Amino acid sequence: MTDGRQDAAVAVFAAHRNLLFTVAYEMLGSAADAEDVVQETWIRWASVDLDAVREHRAYLVQIATRQSLDRLRVLGRRKETYVGPWLPEPLLTAPDVAEDIELADSLSTAMLLVLETLTLTERAVFVLREVFDVSYDEIAAAVDKTPATVRQIARRARQHVDARRSRAVVSATQTRAVMDSFQRALETGDLQGMLDVLAPDVVLMSDGGGIKQAALRPIVGAGSVVRFILGGTGKTEAAVTIDPIVLNGGPALRFRLDGVLDGVMAFQVENDRITGLYFVRNPEKLTRVESETPLAAR
Repeated sequence: MTDGRQDAAVAVFAAHRNLLFTVAYEMLGSAADAEDVVQETWIRWASVDLDAVREHRAYLVQIATRQSLDRLRVLGRRKETYVGPWLPEPLLTAPDVAEDIELADSLSTAMLLVLETLTLTERAVFVLREVFDVSYDEIAAAVDKTPATVRQIARRARQHVDARRSRAVVSATQTRAVMDSFQRALETGDLQGMLDVLAPDVVLMSDGGGIKQAALRPIVGAGSVVRFILGGTGKTEAAVTIDPIVLNGGPALRFRLDGVLDGVMAFQVENDRITGLYFVRNPEKLTRVESETPLAAR
């Protein structure tokens, strides 16, 4: 490739890099694996004749989707031997990500866990169609199906997701208000204050990856969740500090012990009560919670 063509390839790739990362991350739930997909996409893109490609964005998304599907198969085998609940790798995101309601919803831990229940092809089709508005023809090329089949898969995936996702539309402001109340109660050890903001059937999932202490099964019920959280924070003599951040486009909390990062907690809120708590302590999944990761839906 001549220098001019190389420069053009670099420029096109750079313009779409954040989009490619976001596509791969939504399919994989892993920033590290999404970065690998982006790199593999570049290797293949660098050898392409740009003059023969009509839609650069579509072609790049096609490459990234195929690489993500290959990697999903590997991740599936990893998760079979994972210690305790598996949670997506959290990303510190810019506040403006929350302003893109569709993107923020698709990035939430709750949604990424719903996507885990889809087949590999359903997940790819749903993400590309519902989040990134990729045409059926372009998706068909990416997943090696006919457009008619892709439409059927998209409809089936949408029904599956709708049956499992929260029907309540909760703004980031509402979530933040509930989270602030929870944080105040947690910092003061206010048992009743915590119970007041937790739904009776709240579910807490904690991910230590077998490296940090965490519950090996989801904890269900407000009383059990409070006992688990207060029991964990009460067992340490280290100074616990908590600061609010934006993770995956939504309000979250970051925990430090004696100034050292210990974990992050994301929330699902419905009817002004917390229905889901997602606590990631696995240090291998905390590499993206100190500096913002740029994302894009277009």
